[in-house]
Amino acid sequence: MRNLIRRLTSRPSTPRGPLRPAQIRDRRFTVRRHGLDPFEIRTFLHEVADELAVAQTALVAVREENVRIRRALHAWQGGQSGKHRYR
Repeated sequence: MRNLIRRLTSRPSTPRGPLRPAQIRDRRFTVRRHGLDPFEIRTFLHEVADELAVAQTALVAVREENVRIRRALHAWQGGQSGKHRYR
């Protein structure tokens, strides 16, 4: 999970921003003679979009937890600094 989050956060975004599940679902391809099966492509894109949505939701939760932990750490450190008195 940590590697997935690292890859998602370090991935350079496109000029229009990070890829969203709806962009994957709505993507259209040119149909050519003897091309790929459009139904298979659409099914695959929906699977990828669903996985991306789960990953992005997990990333948001991890970032929120990170903020909570940092705040708690800072509060704890602030409380600890008053307990150490040097003579």
